[in-house]
Formats: sequence, structure tokens, C-alpha cells
Amino acid sequence: MSYPSQLPADFRSALAALRSAHTRSELNLSEVPAPAQLAPYGVALGAEVTVDGEELATGRFILLHDPHGSALWGGKFRIVSYIRAQLEDDIGNDSLLGNVVWALFVEALEAQGARYTNSGGTATRILSESYGALATRPDTVDIELRASWTPADASVDAHLEAWANIVCTFAGLPPASDGVTPLPRRRHDTGR
Repeated sequence: MSYPSQLPADFRSALAALRSAHTRSELNLSEVPAPAQLAPYGVALGAEVTVDGEELATGRFILLHDPHGSALWGGKFRIVSYIRAQLEDDIGNDSLLGNVVWALFVEALEAQGARYTNSGGTATRILSESYGALATRPDTVDIELRASWTPADASVDAHLEAWANIVCTFAGLPPASDGVTPLPRRRHDTGR
């Protein structure tokens, strides 16, 4: 992340905080284009968790900044995120999965000490069934979490760290800290 010095001081502080965040080695973060229409300033990071050449989870972390603040956000910053991973059928078909995923998200922010307000989001289960020429592909169940929240200030490193932990949890990686339970990874024998 390299940005000109004419950026607002709060946004430069937030960018420095993102650079100082510590994430797990299994998570590959890279800067991707930020949506230009949502705020005067923004930065976006793409994430992938790949183990033994298999992509287990992907995501986007977007930090938006409006120096004048936003009544909708309730502050000068807003984080918008997305995570997607494929799950084993027995986990993916559980009707309580959305509640579990949201609870994991909230717990990750709290465990990292990330102060925030105005959180909201959706947890979506996606069942993919193949037909015709693709009929031999196995059915899959994916989980998507789309969440946004307003960080209390420009100290957003804890927010990125919490989000990165959730991406790794979605990938089924073992916990990096006590008290965090990973979602079961999809099996390698699914024919995929």
C-alpha cells in the first residue's frame, strides 16, 4: 500500500494500522481495487487461504473513509467484508449455520479487542447442483458471510486481524488461539 501524502491524516493512520496487522501465514493478502463510488477514500484487500494447492476460503476486506463522516455509518470509517468457503454437506445443510457464522464473526472482533458499532450482515448458504454435461460434478455447499461495521477509530489493525482469523476459520484451519473452533473443512475426496 503506497499512497500520496495529501490523503487525510486519519486515513493515513488507518493505512499504517492495516500495514502493521499480523495475520496467519496460511492467509495470502493482496491489495485489490477498492470500489470508488462508496466513499471518497478506500482501500481493499483480497484474501485466499490455500493449503496444498487447494483454495479453501476467499474474501475481501474493504476500508472506507469519509473525512466528513457518514450518518449512515455512524462515523468516518466503515469496513465492508466478504468471505466464502465450501463446507462439508452435513455442516453446510445445518439450519443454524447462519447463527453460528455470525456468532463467530462477533466473537472474533471481541477476541481481538476491535471496538466497533453499527454492525450488520448476512450469512448465506449456497447449494450448487450440477446437471447435463456437468452432472458428474458432486453437489457442493458454500457459506458466504457479508458483513459491515463501523470501527471506533483509525486503529483498524485489530479489525483486519479479526477478519483474517475468520477467513482462516472458514477454511477449516485449526484455531490460532484458545477458545476458537474452526468450521470443518470440506473433504479432499469430493471429486473436485
